[in-house]
Amino acid sequence: LSPPPSSPSTMNSDLTYRIAFASLRSLTPAMAREILARTGSEENFFNLTSGQLASMLGFRNRLFDREIRDKALREAEAETGFIARSGISATYFTDPDYPSRLLECDDAPLMLYSVGSCDLISARVVSIVGTRHATSYGVGFVNDLVEGLARKCADPIVIVSGLAYGIDVAAHRAAISAGLPTVGVLAHGLNTIYPSSHREIAATMARNGGMLLSDYRSCDNIHRGNFLARNRIVAGLSDCLVVVESDTHGGALVTARLASAYSRDVFALPGRTSDRYSRGCNALISSCVASLLSSPDELIEAMRWPARPAEGEQQSLFDSTATTQLTAEEQAII
Repeated sequence: LSPPPSSPSTMNSDLTYRIAFASLRSLTPAMAREILARTGSEENFFNLTSGQLASMLGFRNRLFDREIRDKALREAEAETGFIARSGISATYFTDPDYPSRLLECDDAPLMLYSVGSCDLISARVVSIVGTRHATSYGVGFVNDLVEGLARKCADPIVIVSGLAYGIDVAAHRAAISAGLPTVGVLAHGLNTIYPSSHREIAATMARNGGMLLSDYRSCDNIHRGNFLARNRIVAGLSDCLVVVESDTHGGALVTARLASAYSRDVFALPGRTSDRYSRGCNALISSCVASLLSSPDELIEAMRWPARPAEGEQQSLFDSTATTQLTAEEQAII
């Protein structure tokens, strides 16, 4: 028989209560702050009776039901153990290292789980999204864009995407190739990698200054809605979002509109009107949701980021073939 789960008092109680509190999915950071201001702490929130909570907060909610809070706390105790065993970092929305850009968003998650270490506060963050059915045109542009940003931008750059097939994984691979840290935002807990074929690159990302990031626990079920919900994190983490190839419907367009709503700069790669996976990008540009983008120089200029001085060969004052035709007196003067 398995031993009974440890109580919060015998584990990291603060983390356990925070995980439980963050698992109440309908809470936004603003709501969470208000609840904590009135109850005093996450621990108090779980220990008070339903009636006491309703009295303190001035309203009733199903989240106050003892059954729901007890279930959240049991799952949080198990998750605390999983985190400790797996070397996972848990970052709460009140922690100083919580990504400041994401915290600006009204629907930011209360807790982020991560593997790896990456600066998401002081670095410039570029999110790149697009179709799962990437063409050579799209992948080639992603490679050129990321390599150009790495070479031409004077500030540190981080590339963010969703570790999905197509443009997402192309962005991660391009970042690794260019020596840039890259962050994969997952639509599931860190107990697995989906798709499984991306496990190797996921490990490479985490080991090379990048990160795997999620707001889902290991016990959360994977379902279709998770992938749309995680797009808010891809958009919210960024200084700017680049859409590279998309049909007229798809997750990339949802992410673009989220980024625009968060007041992020949105760019899109244009394409031929006859190309299926350029229609979405062209629509974003024509509707003024996104600016047309064709090179890393355009992005750096549009974002007003400092550019690294161009490196070139030291030029001589005079061409060598010209000086050989000068007289000895002329050469002496030169």
